[in-house]
Amino acid sequence: MYTGIAMKKILIIAAVFLASAVHAQTIRVAAAANLQGVIQALQKDFKARAGIELEPVTGSSGKLVAQIKNGAPFDIFLSADMTFPDDLYQNGFALQQPKVYAWGNLIICSNKDIGFENWPRTLLTNRIKKIAIANPSIAPYGRAAQQALEKKGIFDDIQKKMVYGESISQVNTYITTGTVEIGFTTQSLIKDPANKTKLYWQAIDPKLYEPIEQGAVIIKSTANKAAAEKFYSYLFSVAAKKIFAQFGYRVQ
Repeated sequence: MYTGIAMKKILIIAAVFLASAVHAQTIRVAAAANLQGVIQALQKDFKARAGIELEPVTGSSGKLVAQIKNGAPFDIFLSADMTFPDDLYQNGFALQQPKVYAWGNLIICSNKDIGFENWPRTLLTNRIKKIAIANPSIAPYGRAAQQALEKKGIFDDIQKKMVYGESISQVNTYITTGTVEIGFTTQSLIKDPANKTKLYWQAIDPKLYEPIEQGAVIIKSTANKAAAEKFYSYLFSVAAKKIFAQFGYRVQ
């Protein structure tokens, strides 16, 4: 028979072991802000299939990379482009070269029925006071928006109207709350069931910006390599591709 003290020690050891086991089955995912909606759907589906929890942290791709380089304990990074994950790989922070899991679509969007038949001309009119894009230096969708505006030859002309968000999710807030009349964002905002705001939008011609290739890597310092590899493989599965497509992404 165990004494009361011995039994107490056994229970403590068991609790510690159980906590470690549960922790080992949780993956910390650094996800680009444009994935805020889709990552929730992926999280639910992956847990049902693999029994592994995801702990997503969303933000601009550039800021997430800075956090990873400073030792943030992420297992996987899902970027909004290929440049940032490739930077992690080239500098020894990732286990493999980044691989494209989806292609994003840039849209122009408003919570008012402004009309986008000739959106470059609309942006130049006096009735448009504020235009939101994500910071091009850290957010790939912001970079794509700047490229489109430059291709149309109006980027310099509307500089005074520009409102820069730290991430695409901040831009989405500006759009849905009416803080700005118009914003450039990801098509996934329109497809996200969590968005209850009626929005008016138009896709930007993909020829106006570089392809938004969204890449993923496993972080070299991961403490959950086996679980991370399972989720990484899942990203390229038929099931995951179906979810990405439902949220307005292009997949192959």
